[in-house]
Amino acid sequence: MEHIGSLNEKPLHAALKAWYAGPDDQVEVPIDGFVIDVLRDDLLIEIQTGGFANIKRKLLDLVERHPLRLVYPIPREKWLVKLDLDQDRVTSRRKSPKRGSEVDLFTELVSFPALMARSNFALEILLTQEEEIWRYDGRRGWRRRGWVVHERRLLQVVDRHQYQTPSDLMGLLPGGLQQPFTTADLATALSRPRRVAQKMAYCLRKMGALHQVGQKGRAKLYQTPDGGEKWQANQPNKP
Repeated sequence: MEHIGSLNEKPLHAALKAWYAGPDDQVEVPIDGFVIDVLRDDLLIEIQTGGFANIKRKLLDLVERHPLRLVYPIPREKWLVKLDLDQDRVTSRRKSPKRGSEVDLFTELVSFPALMARSNFALEILLTQEEEIWRYDGRRGWRRRGWVVHERRLLQVVDRHQYQTPSDLMGLLPGGLQQPFTTADLATALSRPRRVAQKMAYCLRKMGALHQVGQKGRAKLYQTPDGGEKWQANQPNKP
């Protein structure tokens, strides 16, 4: 049986589970050979702070028989904290210039994008403020001059968004995006790296929310099934 175990549970996961679970919920419940973070009536709630690939088999198995919600935190703001060599004193704390957003979920959703089309499945994004704790480990952290990420700590949850269908995720496409479009066009409109736009387009296509309609040079062209009419109509008006 899969089991996290409280001794091995990371601080961020434990804090999110405590924040998320209501007074009538059950936590760490064995179901069908797995351990579920939170059970709310008949709803299974799984909190994942790492890569989605690690829980792919678990989710694909459980969603066949149970309604399931995957909860994923994205740090909107993050502080980088370095510990001394004894790991008992903070030597520096600075705010990261990077700001996370909901579109970052696509970097992990590539593991199972088609799951969004299942009626039993929903995805909830928690936008957070976090601390990322770094410690020195010369054997493993050669890319960062010996520093490695030790753990993440929750400061607070600042917003939350739930997505139950591929159409819900279409709302993350930026307003004003002309169709058809390439992933370069999408990256520019999102102000995100092209690799994020590529994963977003891949996921939406696998869900049936985008179609590939041709190519522009070597770049693929994408379009919504209705040519963007319904999607553009649902975009908020710009002042």
